[in-house]
Amino acid sequence: MDDSADFVLLKRHVEQLLKIQCSNYKEDYIKRRFLSRMRSTNTTNYSDYLKYLKSHPQETEPLRNALTINVTEFFRDKEVWDEVKNVILPSLFAQKKRISIWCAGSSTGEEPYTLAILLHDALVNHKDWSGIITATDIDEVVLAKAKAGIFEEKSIQKLPTVQVQRHFTKRPDGLYEVKPHLRELLRFRPHDLMSGVPPVRYVDLITCRNVTIYFTEKQKDDLTRMFHSALVSDGYYIMGKTEYLGRQVEDLFTPKNTAQKIFMKREKPLQPKTP
Repeated sequence: MDDSADFVLLKRHVEQLLKIQCSNYKEDYIKRRFLSRMRSTNTTNYSDYLKYLKSHPQETEPLRNALTINVTEFFRDKEVWDEVKNVILPSLFAQKKRISIWCAGSSTGEEPYTLAILLHDALVNHKDWSGIITATDIDEVVLAKAKAGIFEEKSIQKLPTVQVQRHFTKRPDGLYEVKPHLRELLRFRPHDLMSGVPPVRYVDLITCRNVTIYFTEKQKDDLTRMFHSALVSDGYYIMGKTEYLGRQVEDLFTPKNTAQKIFMKREKPLQPKTP
């Protein structure tokens, strides 16, 4: 059996084992992640690693961590945040003076604080505008870290110096702590996305990026329905670059920027498609 066939077999096994859609990622990325685990387990090819994975259950979590490694930095995928700044926030504030944002699967806080920076910069010249960001995660350990608002320099490397000075205080230990004006825009809450009940309703924007790679197709569809119910009419939903709307729920939203995975709630969804 050739190397490419072994790679396909390994990928299929991993998808079943971890419930992760490897096809959502570029093949080169998957291969690099597999190779990193092969080096760690002293296996030399895909076939050997597949045998190792099947016979060593303790390898499951290191592999999961390798495949779903979080890139922890502010303004990850700059083009998405440019759309939030230049299109979405102006559109929302053109309709109302107070907006609500839900950052789902907020992890260690880079994403909700990125939103807070954009929201603060929008509010600074409009004293009659206001907004609140609800950041949620099922993991209360990472949620506590996010709430602390303390970051390493590498997390803020994409921020211009002026923004770093405006929004962070550099501590004696070299870490950066968010300033109170950002904290005031955020509230952190534990929440299980599989609960089926949104922690907030009537929200204008939901971001849930790079989270559903852990979910089955049914879970993804259920999550999409919950987001739809939580949004106001014409509310926005932003997914991760490698994620997609399932066939059963794609008509709940209208694509607004397909490249950046930005959608708008469709108030009267089309009739569901038959399987």
